[in-house]
This record gives sequence, structure tokens and C-alpha cells, in this order.
Amino acid sequence: MILKRILTAAAVVIAVLYAGDWIWFSHQTSTPGGGLGSVTYYYASALKDGKAEVYFDQPQTEVCARSIFPHAGYNPCWYENRRSNIRTVD
Repeated sequence: MILKRILTAAAVVIAVLYAGDWIWFSHQTSTPGGGLGSVTYYYASALKDGKAEVYFDQPQTEVCARSIFPHAGYNPCWYENRRSNIRTVD
């Protein structure tokens, strides 16, 4: 009985947090220059000796959402910044 109440309360808190984050994101994207950010990363190619050749002359940018949760098909900026700036291509 108590476990059911705890799970219900946790689900309600997460739903309210997501709804608030969506409202904040929608408000920020309606203003010019707000709500969306960008992250720069570089491609790398794996070499046979285990090293990688990084192509710094071709920086790539990825759009991200300035929010806690993913919105509008974009990952949150805090998540994108935690990932490596070098992405290995097979």
C-alpha cells in the first residue's frame, strides 16, 4: 500500500516537472535567441594502430534544447556537453 503511494507520488512529481520544463522551453523558444543552443564537435577516424585521426578542419554543430528534458526532437544541452567533442566514425 505504501509502495503504491510512493510510486504514484513520484510519477506525479515527474509529470509536473516535465510539464513545467515544457512550458519554460516553449516560452524561451518564443523569444529570439532563447531556448535553443548549440554544441560543436569534430569527427575522427580510427586508425589501425588504435589511435584516431581527428579532423579539426571540419567542425560540426548540433542544436540542443536549454532544458532538463529533451523537447522538440533536441537533446538537452547539459547532456550534449557531457558527451565527447570527438565522435569516431567507422
